Amino acid sequence: MGLNIIVLAKQVPDTRNVGKDAMKADGTINRAALPAIFNPEDLNALEQALRLKDANPGSTITILTMGLPRAAEVIREAMYRGADTGIVLTDRALGGADTLATSYSLAQAVKKFGKFDVILGGRQAIDGDTAQVGPQIAEKLGLPQVTYAEEILEFANGTVTVKRRLESGIETVKSPTPCVITVNGSAADCRPRNARLVQKYKYAASPSEAAALPAERQAIIEKRPYLQLKEWGAAYVEADPEQIGLAGSPTKVKAVENVVFTAKESRTIQNDDTEIEQLIKELIVNHTIG
Repeated sequence: MGLNIIVLAKQVPDTRNVGKDAMKADGTINRAALPAIFNPEDLNALEQALRLKDANPGSTITILTMGLPRAAEVIREAMYRGADTGIVLTDRALGGADTLATSYSLAQAVKKFGKFDVILGGRQAIDGDTAQVGPQIAEKLGLPQVTYAEEILEFANGTVTVKRRLESGIETVKSPTPCVITVNGSAADCRPRNARLVQKYKYAASPSEAAALPAERQAIIEKRPYLQLKEWGAAYVEADPEQIGLAGSPTKVKAVENVVFTAKESRTIQNDDTEIEQLIKELIVNHTIG
């Protein structure tokens, strides 16, 4: 019997090139100023989902992403690799969300989703590096969670066996399902696009995207249900306005800056507490640490 798999994916700004316009006055990221990419560890999670689908014929992979309407791009990218469909959770009211508000909004969307067997997502997103959203979603849904996953070894009889890679080594754990699994960047890379799937899904679009397309393209989408991506808002998932967006975000970003490490000189210090303390203070001042 096939599995119903949800993959959490995020379209993130490419933080490798952060410029002076990367942050808005309210402390949120100016996503329009940075190129948008598929969050790398979410691609690792997608590969684990695709392997589950390969091993369990009849399985369905649904991509759930939250962001601007253009975030539908990550759904198409996932479909080109083997995912089946996707949902964009988008609403002006959701803007500026920190991890707490984001996890609440996504948990509300999952509740609307219905029956599922497993939720997979990357360990963390490169625009925040907090690794908090996956575990928070698990807590809000009352589900068991497995973090730092590197490989799903078995999915059978209501349990999933997962190999985890930790700083101290590797461990294998079992969890009842449904559950939430967050995947490390050390997991297998996601397979490349499939040419046949690119041709099949290249016209897939969300309602917001479809509305801006020529009439002939809209007609194609209307005739082919598999090209119709879903778009949900805060009201549809019955989200509490006080728990979403900026209103539901106790965390505020003070500043964003691009720190470039360069090897210009070396320095030798004595095994002396005073010199070590002075070095630490200098490193904090120039933002190398801290």
